[in-house]
Amino acid sequence: MAKNEEIIAELKKIVKQKGLKYTEQREFVLKILMQAKGHLTAEEIYNLIKMTNPDSNIGIATVYRALSFLEEVNLITSITFGNEGKKYESNAKEHHDHLICTSCGKIVEFVDEEIEKRQNLIAEKNGFKISSHSMQLYGTCKKCQ
Repeated sequence: MAKNEEIIAELKKIVKQKGLKYTEQREFVLKILMQAKGHLTAEEIYNLIKMTNPDSNIGIATVYRALSFLEEVNLITSITFGNEGKKYESNAKEHHDHLICTSCGKIVEFVDEEIEKRQNLIAEKNGFKISSHSMQLYGTCKKCQ
């Protein structure tokens, strides 16, 4: 089974375990995020669903509810931008951290093995076992400086 199919199967399993009805709207939202190259707002996701599934009667409120549910069950994550709201991405990507421009909202994903090692050493030194982590560094990108 392909990775995306496995994630959709996981969504179906979670919905069933919670005793909820499986909806294609949640699947639409999850599929958009799995195919996205970057981070998307709820409005961008809504517009992409309307473009790719014009017969869908999905509303923006349904998209927000689906995003909330998918984040709650750890299939997606979000980055909050204060007044600008949230941007979402699928959890299916390999682990990465973020540089976020507070001026234009640009997000750069990065992986740094030294940072990962240091985090593990710091946790070990303090008697912690890391189950997950998220690093978001805020500043201004070269274009906005």
